[in-house]
Amino acid sequence: MSDDLTPRARRLRDAGHKLTHARLTVLAALEDSGGHITSSEVLERVNLVDHTIGRASVFRTLDLLTSLSIIRPTYLHSSMTPTYVLLPDGHHHHFICTRCNRVIEFDDCGLAQIETDLEARLHVKLTGHLLEFYGLCERCAAESTFTPSTTESAS
Repeated sequence: MSDDLTPRARRLRDAGHKLTHARLTVLAALEDSGGHITSSEVLERVNLVDHTIGRASVFRTLDLLTSLSIIRPTYLHSSMTPTYVLLPDGHHHHFICTRCNRVIEFDDCGLAQIETDLEARLHVKLTGHLLEFYGLCERCAAESTFTPSTTESAS
């Protein structure tokens, strides 16, 4: 059985949790989504696979996966509803355009040394992070009428 488990399912099992049908179905819905999905979308996908899996099981699984740093809720598009993102290798990174809400993912955040320093200084073991930057994407910046202010100096 363990040969056909995804790395995230193995992490769940290795952390001492049972691989129930409901948990694996929720995890599959998250993984099949490409990593950005709301709880409503998870519920819809799970219901298509097995309508007997209840909302409570889905939300408990989302909470469990969050506590294990397999997923992380984020608030894209200024929404009150979180979008869950998968944390490959324990981290996930976004640039979010504040004008058009475009989300650009990137891999290398350069935080390895900061993580090491925080673990040593705070005596903790980090399991992941979510990094988000906000600003204007290339297209919106080009369309912007924003011009940097100039300061006149007195002569």
